[in-house]
Amino acid sequence: MNFSKFQPGSTYRHPRPRWEDHFRSGERTIVQHRVGGWLPRDHDSLQRWLKTKIAYVEHPSRINVPHHEVIEDFQRFIETDPVVYMGFHQMFEEVPTKPPYNRDPTDKHPQVRDYRLMLRLFNHIIDTAPVYEDDDFVGFPINAILDWPMGTSAGMAMFSRPDVNGHFKAMFTVWADFLSSESSRSVLNDGPEGWFGPAATAAIPNFADTFVCEPSQPFHGFKSWDDFFTRRFRPGVRPVHFQDNDDIIGSACESTVYRIAHGVKETDRFWLKGQAYSLSHILQNDEYASQFAGGTIYQAFLSATKYHRWHAPVNGRVVCVSPIPGTYYAESRYEGFPDPDAAGPNLSQAFITATAARTVIYIQADGPAGLVAFVAVGMAEVSTCEVIVKEGDVVKKGDELGMFHFGGSTHCLIFRPEVKVSFNAEAHIEADIKLNTPIAHVSIAN
Repeated sequence: MNFSKFQPGSTYRHPRPRWEDHFRSGERTIVQHRVGGWLPRDHDSLQRWLKTKIAYVEHPSRINVPHHEVIEDFQRFIETDPVVYMGFHQMFEEVPTKPPYNRDPTDKHPQVRDYRLMLRLFNHIIDTAPVYEDDDFVGFPINAILDWPMGTSAGMAMFSRPDVNGHFKAMFTVWADFLSSESSRSVLNDGPEGWFGPAATAAIPNFADTFVCEPSQPFHGFKSWDDFFTRRFRPGVRPVHFQDNDDIIGSACESTVYRIAHGVKETDRFWLKGQAYSLSHILQNDEYASQFAGGTIYQAFLSATKYHRWHAPVNGRVVCVSPIPGTYYAESRYEGFPDPDAAGPNLSQAFITATAARTVIYIQADGPAGLVAFVAVGMAEVSTCEVIVKEGDVVKKGDELGMFHFGGSTHCLIFRPEVKVSFNAEAHIEADIKLNTPIAHVSIAN
């Protein structure tokens, strides 16, 4: 193993692209900053997807389709609270009308420009399962609908409100119920848009050899879309390395490195440019938070077509499990206009560690790592964090801790300042790290 130590106090982060960081490839616009595969890098694919959805809900035969009860509740809430009513108008009004923001999928409307169309699209989405459409995958359908409003001041104000997020949560509960039903399996087929069709198979090669499934059975044996999304690796596919060596930290998720930071402050201005980590906010002022002040954070995100379960990075005992409610679509204002992050949470990953719905698992490691915090962070859509361990459980490196249900996701490992963390040279920014592989060596700091 090749471990290299980053200098204390230094921060290594995912590079910040600008709106101009795209290029034309033939007739396609390739957006470089859509990381993780949750939204297509080919912007034209996203435009066609949204054009199709808008045409579907605005068809004369569907224009008066009754809303789900949760959507009706959402609409009543918007229209009866004057501040929210104003905010849900302003978030669309604040989107610039100049190019490229006036480029819309329908060539008629500048994106989704009012909350009523937004709600009709929501009403349709929560009754469907994602398909591998147009040789690509729109893994953030709600995010795609909200696209530009997320980059506005009014959008930030609205999407940060607990009552607004309560309505999103209610909506996602209905969607999660559908995604856990047998009806959601219809997309698990070998057709052009199916998850076992040619395009999806190319995106997830060697599926049957990699994941637990029954290829000879209908739907490969999966009970629902969510069952497919939370699929397990076959035994031996991701072996645990150095399981008995407590000086070695393993990768808790199949993920891509986003940022590594040393000397993290207990409290910092996480909303400013650069998105500094703020431990007290990440850990919601937990009694353990002060122990990590001045320590190290490793953050990595999970890609759309990959594995979505979490595993213990150390040997030890679970001392606390802390679920924390939060936002779904609030993004850093520095990722907004004039250079918005059209993939929403992607470039706000450090910011959302302090604001998004998340779960913290504290593990008292057997070795020099001592108390370690694992933070699972939902990034838009359903993004439920399900924990399968509890306080007092003894875990071995590689044991399952829990999983993300459908939606984007990122995670952090947080170490105390008394621990010297030397990261494997292979665990560099934007590196794809397999589950259970070594990412760092730890020892007691001098």
